[in-house]
Amino acid sequence: MTDTSASAPRLIIPALGSIYSSLSDFAQAALRIGLGGILWAHGMQKLFGAFNGLGIAGNAAFFDKVGYSPGMFWGTLVGCTEFAGGVLLALGLFTRPAAFAVVIFLINAVYFTSGNGFFWTKVGSEYSILLLLVAFYMLIHGAGPWSLDRKLGREL
Repeated sequence: MTDTSASAPRLIIPALGSIYSSLSDFAQAALRIGLGGILWAHGMQKLFGAFNGLGIAGNAAFFDKVGYSPGMFWGTLVGCTEFAGGVLLALGLFTRPAAFAVVIFLINAVYFTSGNGFFWTKVGSEYSILLLLVAFYMLIHGAGPWSLDRKLGREL
């Protein structure tokens, strides 16, 4: 005989179960689109100087200054990862490969920012850790039903 009591969680407020269930797909899409939008905006700053960003030359100089040389290569790679990865995640297209690239980038970002402590108000690792965890979720779970991956019938 199989014990199924551990397979279904007991909700504290059972009446909310149908709401949780009906919003599950929306929540996953919102998380994916939110991460994609944040990354896209940061990529726009690094590559094009949008949103008061440094642009590609300023970004390259920053990467050289902090020891990632050649700065043009590393700055462009990070900017393209954020920009393209953000667009792909927001669309839910090639979600797992995009999330994988973002996870790799964010592991380095956590390492880089951890020298400043934890809190983002001191340029710490808090923000990078949160984005890393969301990207890791997307890598493991995929884009979900509200995505181009699903519409195309391919979850990589």
